[in-house]
Amino acid sequence: MEFYETGNMSGKTLMLLPGTCCDWQMNFSTVIDRLSEKYHLICVNYDGFDGTGTVFPDMITVTEKIEKYIQENYGGRVDGALGSSLGSSFVGQLIMRENIHVDHGIFGSPDLDQSGVLSAKLKSALVTPLLTGFTKSEKKKQKAKKKFVELFEMDVKTAEMFLESFTRFSTESIKNEFYTDLITCLKDDIHVEGTTTHFIYANKMGEKYKKRYLKYFRDPDIREFNMQHEQWLFGGAGYAEPVLKAIDEFMES
Repeated sequence: MEFYETGNMSGKTLMLLPGTCCDWQMNFSTVIDRLSEKYHLICVNYDGFDGTGTVFPDMITVTEKIEKYIQENYGGRVDGALGSSLGSSFVGQLIMRENIHVDHGIFGSPDLDQSGVLSAKLKSALVTPLLTGFTKSEKKKQKAKKKFVELFEMDVKTAEMFLESFTRFSTESIKNEFYTDLITCLKDDIHVEGTTTHFIYANKMGEKYKKRYLKYFRDPDIREFNMQHEQWLFGGAGYAEPVLKAIDEFMES
């Protein structure tokens, strides 16, 4: 595990938790400078995605390591935790388990998909080859790059960086991350005194995701944006600035 601290050390603490097949350097590359101006950032790379040759074990083991770091270094409390996609599952676990306290849990357009063991095994068996196959050949790489540019309005450089990240992590880590995220469930109607949950809702994902946010968390603060899944991180300033403004409002509320 890697915990890298940067930014405005006198600002509020904001933990950054990356999504599937990503490290924080890639996941938050387009917004890290802006967030660093205001916040004391705690950037996390999970086992298997930290460049040390480890393998991602499971969501709970990694959650426990995050909790331990916050307990040992911050007295068990941080001002905010921002999860990108799968990283939001960690935010949810940190809030639900109540071993540490998060004032503001910020969920970056997650799907919060949950499955039984058999269904999760089938899904991971299907999805893992797709996630690891983007760069198997130059033809596949160019096709995937074109799709990312068209769907998320990424610039070519960002699309290339995104694809490159899929070549740096082991298939075992990617499979374990995807599979254990599906079987590590959240309770319904989570509510913790002193914690506010905020959702960056990308409405192009579909209404069913908003319904999940309302199912798992009591009275969440849902901000709706006309974009694809996590497009604010990859689609340029036009998508990023409104979301960054919302994050500031979350952290100040």
